[in-house]
Amino acid sequence: MIIEPGKTEIANLRALLAMAVAEDLGGGDVTAAMLSDDVRAEGILVAREPLVFCGGVFLAEICAAYDETIAVDVQADDGADLQTGAVIARIDGPACSVLAAERVALNFLQKLSGIATLTARYVRAAAGTGAEILDTRKTTPGWRVLEKYAVRCGGGVNHRMGLYDAVLIKDNHLAVLAAAGVDDPIAELAARFPDVRASLDADGGFIEIEVDTLEQFDAALPLGADVIMLDNMSPEQMHQAAGRRDAAGLSGKLLLEASGGITLENVRQAAETGVERIALGSLTHSARAMDIALDIEV
Repeated sequence: MIIEPGKTEIANLRALLAMAVAEDLGGGDVTAAMLSDDVRAEGILVAREPLVFCGGVFLAEICAAYDETIAVDVQADDGADLQTGAVIARIDGPACSVLAAERVALNFLQKLSGIATLTARYVRAAAGTGAEILDTRKTTPGWRVLEKYAVRCGGGVNHRMGLYDAVLIKDNHLAVLAAAGVDDPIAELAARFPDVRASLDADGGFIEIEVDTLEQFDAALPLGADVIMLDNMSPEQMHQAAGRRDAAGLSGKLLLEASGGITLENVRQAAETGVERIALGSLTHSARAMDIALDIEV
């Protein structure tokens, strides 16, 4: 399946690109300026290691920010598994423009491919269990839309985009109410679910409650949430929660989401407990940039 960005991703790219060009190019590339205007550069972008590619759909626009005459031929789809040595794209244009654009173009592609690659590793590790791999709001400030696009390219699923499109009641929300003297904070907020639900997007909005003990889970179970997050629970606790959910007749109606302390080494164990979702901040905050290079053909 070919994955393509929408208007929101393009708008995010353009905002980031304007800042990236300004901070890197400044008043001009003083090194490339030593080259004659008629010198041209033809090169290929190459994967230096196995990776899941992301960002090719943005490459032409990135290059055009430096010089609209740069020709770009992208040869790898976003979401494609590439091996070492795979040609990602061919670039042809004035040498001074190609070399000026090189670093920023690679920065975008390496960062986004890193997120897609890490996401794909988690997706593969959980394959066949029925559990989806989700991202979180732990994204680079300003980069959220593009980083979440990269998660989709890696086979993951996006969690809420921000504070505005879904309800997620966390421990600090409950602590604030408890400090204010509310005897049963979860019940207090649950009474407001009908009004809140009416304001959410019917296609994507949801109400989620975070719990970190089975006692809290039992209290949250009948409140009408769409998702209960099992925060930093052991696999045995997650398995028990899934059993209690099913025994209450809420299978298929209430989703369970594992979060906290999940790594590539234990993600499958979590996925096999009966949860439908596994949320991982590491997909975006800990993914390393992949090794992609521009080789000039001579």
